[in-house]
Amino acid sequence: MEKADFMEGQLHEIQSYLCHRDRLDPGVSEVAVAWHLDHSLKTINVICDSLVRSDPKKYKRSFSASRLFCFIFGYIPRGVAQSPKWVRPPESITLEALLEQLETAKRKLSSIGSLDRRAHIRHPYFKILNRRRSELFLQLHTEHHLKIVRDILGN
Repeated sequence: MEKADFMEGQLHEIQSYLCHRDRLDPGVSEVAVAWHLDHSLKTINVICDSLVRSDPKKYKRSFSASRLFCFIFGYIPRGVAQSPKWVRPPESITLEALLEQLETAKRKLSSIGSLDRRAHIRHPYFKILNRRRSELFLQLHTEHHLKIVRDILGN
């Protein structure tokens, strides 16, 4: 798989769940499938934009115990962190909005592989993430929400 396609499987899975967007299981999550899909796509798009806007010359390594834990074990625990307001879904989530965000995510993800390796983001819990760590975070974060969706759907 080419670097540009590193999340292709996850994006395909998101697309496959669009038809279940209104499903809800309060025993798993207080919000419906659409919320998790929208949040995942918003996160991808915001992080890609932040990587593009970053100044690689200003990158500084940082240490984060929570990042180390999540990256070593390959998952994000449920119910531990709150999503920043800029990646929280709106009250009403339309199919059209999800499809538009999905296409935007595909386009943006295909371009970040060509960015300087010191392109970076500032994460509220994981501190400074360079491009490679940002890509890993996107995979972990998306998988975290896909697992919740699978549980809502009983998969």
